[in-house]
Amino acid sequence: MEKVLVTGASGYIALHCITELLNNGYAVRGSLRNMSRENEVREAVKKKVSDNNLEFCKLDLMSDDGWDNSASKCDYMIHLASPFIVGEPKNEEELIKPAKEGTMRALKAARKAGIKKVILTSSIVAIAYGHNKKICGSNDWTNTTKDVGAYNKSKTLAEKLAWEFINLPENNNLKMTTIHPGFVMGPLLSDDTKGASANFMAKMILGKFPALPDVYLHISDVRDTAMLHVKALKSEASDSKRILTTSTNDYHITKIAKMVKASGFEKVSTKIIPTILFRVFALFNLEMKGILKNIKRGSYQTDNAQTVTIFNWKPTPVEKTVSDMALSMSKILRK
Repeated sequence: MEKVLVTGASGYIALHCITELLNNGYAVRGSLRNMSRENEVREAVKKKVSDNNLEFCKLDLMSDDGWDNSASKCDYMIHLASPFIVGEPKNEEELIKPAKEGTMRALKAARKAGIKKVILTSSIVAIAYGHNKKICGSNDWTNTTKDVGAYNKSKTLAEKLAWEFINLPENNNLKMTTIHPGFVMGPLLSDDTKGASANFMAKMILGKFPALPDVYLHISDVRDTAMLHVKALKSEASDSKRILTTSTNDYHITKIAKMVKASGFEKVSTKIIPTILFRVFALFNLEMKGILKNIKRGSYQTDNAQTVTIFNWKPTPVEKTVSDMALSMSKILRK
């Protein structure tokens, strides 16, 4: 049985990746920064599949401890762990340093352990910011010399560092694919509502957004994203590729709100905050300051043709993705 090290095992996408891996006959070693979350992860996974072939290890992006032991005897690695906060930190290095250092610790451990391939979870934000391209694809990079925001910068710089490492002659036995989701939505496996997507959906359902920012979102279904992570492990056609898992078109946030409302949630607001007013609020609110970067980017399309071709991917309809997440979240909120 081949074993996969999954970093950041308690995360929203990670839980779906773990269930997908177990369903496909892999053994999984999941890393946690806080080992007290093991039971939470097991309970989430057991909703979909037996957890008999699931084990855990302790890893921290900012510490060397445990990386070599955790990677040993693993055949593959899915590196999902990455720092994230909603909004702008006071110091961008709070996000950039652990993203870069964690990525290098993961890749060096993979090389030392003789791992065949690493799937690195990047993001559409490493592709589509700091320029005004109307169609963004796998050859595009976010321009970090522009004011693109700390999170977008952290994902871009960490991914660039990863490709520099992989392309070194001494590393030509280690393969890598990067996965680029947009705003990830779909059903939750755990009751953790602190993640960006889950927090957004919870607030929307509860009517805590009296009005919404004038922003467009590229949606990625969490199940599609997990499936593509797992398929990429053995897909030679995806080696050295940047794989976009986003919807081709973006969706205005009011369209998402209407989809949630149509699923039976009457408290959802579809009003828009005028951007000029949003800018004023953002002067005093770091979360709003972060969202301003998305407002400024505006509408654009993505070219996911490569993903469709390599994986014969048929994206889950966005309406189903949004509705399934809203219904999943409502069950959590009723507990």
